Amino acid sequence: MTNTENTIAVFTAKNLNSILEEGGSGIWKLDPARARKCTYVVCTQNAHNAEAYADATEPHGSAFLVGRISRIIPVDDRWRIEFSEYAAINQPEVWGGHRNPVRYTNLDDLGIELDGVQWLPAPQAQTTAAPPRTTAPRALTIQEAKNGLAQTYGVDVEAIEIVIRG
Repeated sequence: MTNTENTIAVFTAKNLNSILEEGGSGIWKLDPARARKCTYVVCTQNAHNAEAYADATEPHGSAFLVGRISRIIPVDDRWRIEFSEYAAINQPEVWGGHRNPVRYTNLDDLGIELDGVQWLPAPQAQTTAAPPRTTAPRALTIQEAKNGLAQTYGVDVEAIEIVIRG
């Protein structure tokens, strides 16, 4: 494997079952354009988090899940990393004490080998349908639409082109 960024490593206080129930790896502050270029997400365990949501079950710093990224979707001002399939792994001491809980790297640098892992289909995210609209959507200017799309997809506003055919 070449030394390119094909993996997002995250440092999470959630366990495998919680991640699967939520339909993806947490909600993170990340660079969506950079994240969308990655193929894999590797979840490493933060077993020292004392928050109420923390339910870690693996040794601190170990990698316990690798997923094939299917989507990076916005959740408020953060992003959820969803995956189409996953494999439970047991790789000790993968998280090197980095300050940021999101790291762009590759599987080689993490010491993770995928030969022989058992890939399983990931459950679909449990989302609730939005209530039906009772009013028409607000009209947008072209610039407002471009700004919103640029933010959603993590690209420069100048990269957005809108064509209206009438």
